[in-house]
Amino acid sequence: MPLLESSQTLSCFRSAAMVWCLITFLAALFPLLWLWINYHFSYWQRRGVPHNEPKIPAGNMHEWMHSKHFVQIFRETYAKFKGTGPFAGFYFHMQRAVLVTDPELAKNILIKDFTTFDRRGLFHNTRDDPLTGNLFSLDGPKWKRLRTKLSPTFTSGKMKIMYPTVVRVGEELQKVFLNVVGENESRQMELTEILGRFTADVIGECAFGLECNSLKDPTAEFCEMGRKFFTQRRHNRIAEGLIHAFPELAQKLRMQIIPEEVHNFYMGIVRNTIEYREREQVKRCDFMDMLIELKNQVHEKEGEEQFTIEELAAQAFVFFVAGFDTSSTTMSYALYELAQNLGIQDKLRQEICEVLEKHQQNFSYECMKDMVYLDQVISETLRKYPVAPALFRKSTARYETSNPRYYIEKGTMVIIPSESYHHDAEYFPQPEKFDPERFSPMNVKNIRSCTYLPFGDGPRNCIGMRFGRMQASVGLVQLLRMFRFELCDATKIPVDFVIPSFNLNPLGV
Repeated sequence: MPLLESSQTLSCFRSAAMVWCLITFLAALFPLLWLWINYHFSYWQRRGVPHNEPKIPAGNMHEWMHSKHFVQIFRETYAKFKGTGPFAGFYFHMQRAVLVTDPELAKNILIKDFTTFDRRGLFHNTRDDPLTGNLFSLDGPKWKRLRTKLSPTFTSGKMKIMYPTVVRVGEELQKVFLNVVGENESRQMELTEILGRFTADVIGECAFGLECNSLKDPTAEFCEMGRKFFTQRRHNRIAEGLIHAFPELAQKLRMQIIPEEVHNFYMGIVRNTIEYREREQVKRCDFMDMLIELKNQVHEKEGEEQFTIEELAAQAFVFFVAGFDTSSTTMSYALYELAQNLGIQDKLRQEICEVLEKHQQNFSYECMKDMVYLDQVISETLRKYPVAPALFRKSTARYETSNPRYYIEKGTMVIIPSESYHHDAEYFPQPEKFDPERFSPMNVKNIRSCTYLPFGDGPRNCIGMRFGRMQASVGLVQLLRMFRFELCDATKIPVDFVIPSFNLNPLGV
């Protein structure tokens, strides 16, 4: 019995000692961690590069998600430090970054010296979270392989093949507006939600081969899953922030970011669609058919791997994500500006009617391409409201500029604040004025290179640019040929942005 008591005493002593050692270790670790954090956040001060004072741990992003959209933070930083050097120092949460204030440096990063900045540095985990293995997120050889294979699917010829589907869905959009308006001469309505259903139906058919019927049924599953991707989170904001701040570590830890329900839904759609089309030999000449062709291609290079179902699903998924929100938001902003500028709206409507008459009311692909002023209106909308308002890159090697003090170290995040360029009076006089004439055939050639970047530039520009513009053009034509849009009492001028959103989404339009 005494021996047992001694053993218990010894065990308790060891436990207490272990706890004490742990407390001592943490007590010693905390000051070291605090010193490292302070050293990390003094990087630009030590370099002598102008920057705003960071706040631990959010750096220069402490107002994001609370009081400001990040585009406002970038614009304020750009305005403050433009002219002090080719870039300003910045802390994107825990990541050190450069915010490029000189469009000439932006041009070098995006085009001339692309090989040093060919990576976005975004989280992707193709093994455990396969939908993140898409063209937008991937880097290195995997990105290059996909880009090479997918580029032919977005040529003008491929757009012409998908065009009739977009027009047919546009006609359904027109019917929805007619049903909403009914016999009333005017009706107050919020546009963004209805236009989102339009783009969901277009992409559902073109990318997945599904008749989603989101326009007829707002609760349709395809559209609901799209909304869940933008509104639901797999983890809390702190965990997601760490994943985005340390994407390589998160990948090694086998972390995932796509909500499980969303992942299972889209993976199931792609798998079932491919199996059905191959079994029944169904051809629809859409994006899904093009992906199936890629899967079944005979590879010319030895050792080149065949595309997997997971890789195809990731490309179909990013097609949806990129087109669902961006095109509907662009259309919303265009109608918002046209409602404020009725003269411009009337001029555009006149062009639509004249061109349709010229083509015997046949709204063909060639008819759409003849609507030059429509293209100018969309371009000016994207200038004022670039839905993706900044471009992100990551340096793969040390990069020298003409000023020895302004070098970019390997692994540094690069922020190109395109929205700030779009609203700089040096490049676009009276930047808050909505003026489609900036993009007339005569004026567009005078726009300085890399000051207009709604779709990026260089080898990593938006591969779906043609499709996005086509989708927005069709939707606007179908609405403007039948309806006149005006402001109502609830319209807020200027528009507010959805602060937590990464894209430049309007609040209440």
